[in-house]
Amino acid sequence: MTCVIRIYFKTAKALENKPKQSATKNIISVARLTKAYTITQVIMGKQAHVLVVPFPAQGHVMPLMNLSHRLVDAGVKVTFLNAEFIHAQIMATSTEKRKEHSAIHLVSVPDGFEPGDDRKDPLKLMEIIPRVMPGHLEDLIRKMQQSVEDHDHITCIIADTTAWWALEIAEKLGIKGAAFWPGAVGVLTLIHHIPKFIEAGIMDSNDAQVIYVAFGSTTIFNQHQFDELALGLELIGRPFLWVVRPDLTDGSVIVYPNGFRDRVAHHGEMIKWAPQQKVLAHPSIACFLTHCGWNSTMDGLSMGVPFICWPYFTDQFHNRSCICDIWNVGLGLNPDEDGIISRHEIQSKVEKLLFDEGIRANSLRLKETARKCVSEGGSSWKNFEGFIEQIKF
Repeated sequence: MTCVIRIYFKTAKALENKPKQSATKNIISVARLTKAYTITQVIMGKQAHVLVVPFPAQGHVMPLMNLSHRLVDAGVKVTFLNAEFIHAQIMATSTEKRKEHSAIHLVSVPDGFEPGDDRKDPLKLMEIIPRVMPGHLEDLIRKMQQSVEDHDHITCIIADTTAWWALEIAEKLGIKGAAFWPGAVGVLTLIHHIPKFIEAGIMDSNDAQVIYVAFGSTTIFNQHQFDELALGLELIGRPFLWVVRPDLTDGSVIVYPNGFRDRVAHHGEMIKWAPQQKVLAHPSIACFLTHCGWNSTMDGLSMGVPFICWPYFTDQFHNRSCICDIWNVGLGLNPDEDGIISRHEIQSKVEKLLFDEGIRANSLRLKETARKCVSEGGSSWKNFEGFIEQIKF
């Protein structure tokens, strides 16, 4: 079976001297693995010692085990990490079968499951394993790196793409990393092009379900209004990410409605801070519930995300008018006779927005307009270039 290895390296020195880049920019080659020397040539310097990390499922373990044998044939030392239950299965096989792997150092770490637990549920696997195995893996690597024997030191980690957390650990520890794709090359290509398909309108972003909620740094709610906001998000029943500053309410501490956190535990997340531009750039974001500060307005526009507008003071009301009445990329929330934005108003406007194809289309159109403005030759680009010329003389 032909596999693809995406190879990207970040040494500790490179991490210190270069700004952090996306994984895509760190990729230096995409190699169709047909000969073991493909990897051997990449891992240069002292004797190569590769730690191989598969996702703990048979369809993922076997391809990486086959790769490991090819690496051993090429003179590379290989340590193969398994979850404890898979390691036990290998060790329980016949002596002749174990001899097949004798040139490979087999190690194991816990995967978070108890002996009698069902490991056939993929969703449960994806939930528990990334929570438990990374810590054990990092401890194992640190011990190996502290060995007095140089040949025990890991020089590269090859990890299944589903075990992405292993590559994060490699980056953290300044070890070279290679991501192994165990499936068809065509599937990998499609995965990397899906964001472009969505942006171009070739594919609908049906996964855009998450409501992002953030009110800047100065908005303050009384407890009644805070409760209505929380209960409104609960009523919607969709996934949400809510930035809740410690001082978002006029009380001394944040107090959620009784039982709220338990009821939304499976689809809602409350955090103190978020990298807003990165969040809004994610294809899963369906809309942005915002105070309409200008920075937030620009963030949403540049990412093509529709707005639910809840201005707090000053220019934010003007910004709401632009969003709702001029650009038609959002809907405003209206208070009741007591000046409160009710939970039902929040639910109603969010549901209306998410089914409004016109607003979605306008948002994507303005996103492209904004991109052109700041690109070379665009109006903002020209203005900035003109300003630079003026201050030079």
